[in-house]
Amino acid sequence: MISIRNIVKQYAGYRALSDVSLEVETGTVFGLLGPNGAGKTSLIRIINQITAPDSGEVYFNGERLGRHHVERIGYMPEERGLYKKMEIGEQILYLAQLKGLSRSEAIRRTKYWFEKLEIQAWWNKKIEELSKGMQQKAQFVATVLHEPDLLILDEPFSGFDPVNAEIIKNEILELNRKGATIIFSTHRMESVEELCDSIALLNKSHKLLDGKVRQIKDSFRNGTYTLEYEGARVNAGADAPFDVVSEETPDSRHRLTLQMKPGTAPNDALRYMLPLAAITHFEEKVPTMNEIFISTVNKMSGHE
Repeated sequence: MISIRNIVKQYAGYRALSDVSLEVETGTVFGLLGPNGAGKTSLIRIINQITAPDSGEVYFNGERLGRHHVERIGYMPEERGLYKKMEIGEQILYLAQLKGLSRSEAIRRTKYWFEKLEIQAWWNKKIEELSKGMQQKAQFVATVLHEPDLLILDEPFSGFDPVNAEIIKNEILELNRKGATIIFSTHRMESVEELCDSIALLNKSHKLLDGKVRQIKDSFRNGTYTLEYEGARVNAGADAPFDVVSEETPDSRHRLTLQMKPGTAPNDALRYMLPLAAITHFEEKVPTMNEIFISTVNKMSGHE
């Protein structure tokens, strides 16, 4: 759906984006990751046509991005943009009409979302009367009301307690199941694991990696396994097909972190340990997205 080609953006001597290219496939959930100052918000603003790139191009369904695409995009910025003194119901109706809905259709859809999120009593309240999390709910409704093809959510879970974060997460997934393509920027790596089909990692204006989450995680696999067993402690000899990275003994059990030696397979570890111990658990330690995120950023920064 979105093709970002060689985008460069600079602000008064500060480079926000350096030759960044990305592809966001239709119908996917795409995570835009990176530390503060990485360039995520600059890229989001370019897609929303709030700012323009210094060079490079953005395409929407194969067509160069233009003003007529605005109605097909829903954007929830990290710094929320609702008017604090305006009543919530009228404010959402106003924003919906700016996106091309008739007033009657905007009223119908607003009532639907208010009932779905159980916020009917807020219609005549002002934004400043609500907590930050409740303001977020109102902003979310304003973002999705016109049923955009592309949803761009910048830190959508910021300010939510765990219960409301789960509600919004489920709504995002439901919108995706109904066909919406979603780009979201977040620091919550657990959200990436749960929601994203693909991700891109930016740092200091550069794209460090991108691709499908499963493929990225597979590429960071390094032959590390967790093995748990019961009984007397086993001392692995030099002939073991693995090196013991760490060892713990929680609750009278033994937990080993194993690094397989070159040319060996997981079954070799099991064959070695089975005659020596009662194995209760064995699994590969596939790195989490949080571990990949930290490792990749540190490597670029020279901390590894």
